[in-house]
Amino acid sequence: MAEQGKYTFEVARSANKIQVKRAIEDVFEVGVVAVNMVNMPAKVGRRTGRRRAARRAQWKKAVVTLAEGQRLDVFEGA
Repeated sequence: MAEQGKYTFEVARSANKIQVKRAIEDVFEVGVVAVNMVNMPAKVGRRTGRRRAARRAQWKKAVVTLAEGQRLDVFEGA
């Protein structure tokens, strides 16, 4: 998705789109065009060797679209 200028971040559950946009612009010094947020539900799974279920916590995912021609070198490996 980096070729399309979209990057995914795990953010605080209390964060909103405006806060995420400002944080990305300040930290990485890029222009943000759009921010889409998704609340990821908790999952229940089993651990081997135990008879009880383990539960993963909920978390929030932000998909950030950058301005055309911009990219985050941290994720590109360059």
